[in-house]
Amino acid sequence: MVAEKPGEKVLLVQEPRVIAFNDYAPDPLREGFVRIKTLYSGISAGTEMTIYRGSNPYGHKRWDVNLKLFLSASEDPRFYPAPLGYEQVGYVAEVAAGVGEVAVGDLVYGSWGHRTEAVLPAHVAQSNRFGPSEDPRHGIFARSGAIALNGILDAGINVGEAVAVFGAGVIGLLCMALAHLSGAKVIAVDINPERLRHAEPFSDEQISSDAALRIKEGTRGRGADTVIEATGSDSALNEAIRSVAYAGRVVSLGFYQNNAQGLYLGEEFHHNRVQILCSQIGAVNPALSYRWDVPRLEHTVMALQEAERLELTRLITHEVPFCEAAFAYRLLDEHPDTAVQIVLTFPEALDAYHQIIGQETP
Repeated sequence: MVAEKPGEKVLLVQEPRVIAFNDYAPDPLREGFVRIKTLYSGISAGTEMTIYRGSNPYGHKRWDVNLKLFLSASEDPRFYPAPLGYEQVGYVAEVAAGVGEVAVGDLVYGSWGHRTEAVLPAHVAQSNRFGPSEDPRHGIFARSGAIALNGILDAGINVGEAVAVFGAGVIGLLCMALAHLSGAKVIAVDINPERLRHAEPFSDEQISSDAALRIKEGTRGRGADTVIEATGSDSALNEAIRSVAYAGRVVSLGFYQNNAQGLYLGEEFHHNRVQILCSQIGAVNPALSYRWDVPRLEHTVMALQEAERLELTRLITHEVPFCEAAFAYRLLDEHPDTAVQIVLTFPEALDAYHQIIGQETP
């Protein structure tokens, strides 16, 4: 469905595999807030696709925040229509009276969903502001980069270790790049040769089949010191367990759906004392929480991009106008091997932003 008329729009999944655009009235600009116009919005090929496909557990269960348990829903959880998006970049279009820490034209990244504009607290915009000399698309990777960096911290990588990363999607590729910066030998694993091509700049070796055996052979029989599993596939998790060294750690970043059918926990997991650690962006490792939090993760990824130590815009394979978002989701759903990072663009906001900064729209 394509947006038919101008105005503020928000993208929703009306029901599984049905994209809709809803009109909404702009929020009033209260004291201490700023208005952001969206320039770019990244699509997550993991969490967002579970909502798009209808496999997300929130669609049929209820999360009890006190018990920290998913419980059977006694009635329709009314998950749909569901908003999407947590990788946004925009510019400050308006500031409330008395706001002095940000100015019109400032670039800001954040998580406000696939929508044409948002109103944020000025202190949040200030914290997430980045330089006008940077590629605005850097902000797309702040949140996904934080997810990957959280996994790297959980992995506890040491210089000179062999780290295998399963999955050459966005999160997996980010993990490879960050593990490489941490001084590891990086082994990329993906069953799709085209995805492995994207892994070449971030890894020392690429493997598409017989991963456990090849990793063992390449590490003198030891196995990878750490394995990061970033596919959300049960069979990939099982192969990750097989690939890690004795008493080694498998960091699970994937968002697994439905019942696990491909795990053989009585085999290598049981015999090799393998550790499996879930890494999830809702929190950092408690042992690191005095020093690290999610904003620091995001700021670190942005600083690494600014210093050109992480070149992440090369992961963008498609830029699609916001009004054609349904095409982008179909592409990720039906042809995931052809796309890595898809970015929604907002042409009218881009034109307005370039007028503010005195540049022509590319």
